[in-house]
Order: sequence, then structure tokens, then C-alpha cells
Amino acid sequence: MDNALNKLHKAIVVDFARRYADPDDQKRVVEFAEGLSFEEGRKYIKVVKTLGNNQQMVWGFIMKEDDQKFKKGDILKAASWAAPTRNKARGNIFEDYQIRWTGPNYL
Repeated sequence: MDNALNKLHKAIVVDFARRYADPDDQKRVVEFAEGLSFEEGRKYIKVVKTLGNNQQMVWGFIMKEDDQKFKKGDILKAASWAAPTRNKARGNIFEDYQIRWTGPNYL
């Protein structure tokens, strides 16, 4: 799980760096990478972005274990600060997936 989460972290940062490709924006990319974190809960791992003004936003959620609808590693879009949208997985961190720095891809 740790390796897959590290790969996800890198993929999010790489997508952000594409958006801010100007050399003058490198400080912003480093700050973004340092502000991206994982918070482990009972059912999910919450991916949190901390912005320069210490404002926090939920990037998405990762399933910790299988349940009736989702598999371990499924990427879920955030519905709120505390809960994911449980309509459909946006990918799985153990498989190929498409994401953006702003959050999991929409359906």
C-alpha cells in the first residue's frame, strides 16, 4: 500500500508541475508537493492538499479494504471533508489510473 500511495503522490505532483511548468513556478511545485499528505481513517485514506495559506482541501479518498461495493485501493472522489462519493471508483492505486492534481477524474 505504501508504494502505491507514494506513486499516487508522485503522479499528483507531476500533474501539478505540468500546470506550472515555468521555472519561476518551481517554488510553488515544491510547496504543493510538501503540502500533499495522507490521513488514515477507519475505512479510507484521505488525500489532503494544504495550500500556501494553510487552507486544506480534500483531493480524494482511497479504500483501505474491500467492502460490498469497492476494492482495496479504489480511488474515490470527495463528497465532503469527511466522506467520499460512493457512486463509482475513479481508478485503483494498484492498477493503471488517470488523475489530475485537482482530484480524481470525473466519470
